[in-house]
Amino acid sequence: MPILKDTTLESNKYLKINFDGGDLSSDAGLLLIKEFACKLGFVKLLKSEFKTNDTASFRYHKDDENLWQVIYQILGAYFEDDCADELTKDPILTAILVKKALASQPTLSRFFNRMDEDSLNQFYTLMRRFRKVVYSIKKPEIILLDLDSTLLNTYGHQEGEGFNFHYQNHGYHPLVCYDGITGDLLKIELRDGTDYSSTGVMDFLQPLLDEFGDDYPDIPLLLRGDSGFTKPELYHQCETNGVSYAIRLKENGILRNLASDIEEQLTEQTKKDMVSYAVCYGEFMYQAGSWDYPRRVVCKIEKPTEQIVHMYTFIVTNMDSEPEQVIRFYCKRGTMENFIKESKNGFDFAAVSSSSKIVNANRLQIHALAYNIFNWFKRLALSAKMRRQQIDTIRLKLLKIAAKVVRSARYITFKLCSSCPYKDEFYETLENIRGLQPKRE
Repeated sequence: MPILKDTTLESNKYLKINFDGGDLSSDAGLLLIKEFACKLGFVKLLKSEFKTNDTASFRYHKDDENLWQVIYQILGAYFEDDCADELTKDPILTAILVKKALASQPTLSRFFNRMDEDSLNQFYTLMRRFRKVVYSIKKPEIILLDLDSTLLNTYGHQEGEGFNFHYQNHGYHPLVCYDGITGDLLKIELRDGTDYSSTGVMDFLQPLLDEFGDDYPDIPLLLRGDSGFTKPELYHQCETNGVSYAIRLKENGILRNLASDIEEQLTEQTKKDMVSYAVCYGEFMYQAGSWDYPRRVVCKIEKPTEQIVHMYTFIVTNMDSEPEQVIRFYCKRGTMENFIKESKNGFDFAAVSSSSKIVNANRLQIHALAYNIFNWFKRLALSAKMRRQQIDTIRLKLLKIAAKVVRSARYITFKLCSSCPYKDEFYETLENIRGLQPKRE
């Protein structure tokens, strides 16, 4: 079919379409992200703190510009590398990046391939610097370290990928640590697909403990982990760093025997009613063969409705709270799964398609940075009505707003969609950004 200036729709002959609308963009809401990043000093920090080991004396597309372009593409849900070519003249993105044209896909590919161990360490430093700015606005009362691991699927030959028996699939198996209260991604580290859940967890965790101990010694640290992290070295690490922990133990016969008194209480409690749900809590001291000394274990024994079989939950902890409180504290780590799902689906954490593991490790940090920038934006600046919504919803309502560009001798004006139903939320968010008062180093 030939390309016509005007095309009449067969469904309604009075409706015509063309591509003569002028300089338009569908991503005007990204201007809010840019305003937020500038207000908090992220743009200047990234420019001063990030540089690949590039031997070229001059590049039109500089490292920090490339990095911001990728971050904005992720925030706009342009996950594929080829999107860079499709967006090259987008008026919003070019205005945000102050460029006539975006970097092309081949340019970004070369940018990714320049990344190495040094750039990986720069990302860790950047995350710490950014976090310090965010905490200067609103410092958390506690920091809840939620440890977990997840699978990032891979396809084809990629260095370090492997078959993970737990997930029954091929991929990478990164360690992750979120703040269970704010949803901030405190750290993520790419690992081989064959690594066990707790492999390298102490080395992974210690820099975080050092950071919080040095920068925020007055903020209590708590840690939760599932049975994949039943490691006495991890318990000891928490104890020596002043971290309160609750980590699930794998059920075994010794633990059930030690909980026999609690089970007797449950049996006595259900004598007259063996149909309804019932539960008992308790505690005891326990020393596994690999432990240097006994530790406190709290226990929950349940009888499900219309069942006779008892279900056990064992948590090793150094917390002083009552057993029921410790169990409830541990069970709230279910929010961790939501954070991981949001990271994967909303920020494309699985974009680890390079044959090089170090390149994939760096790309993962870029996606983690995009996730955190958005999470901080949501928590500190977003309209109150939208703060509990997920990235896909916020993209639809606030970021994906149509805008027309009007250029004059001195100004570029973005005329946003007049019928946008969320213009009040847009202006509220903008005012919130202007009211932020970060402290910068």
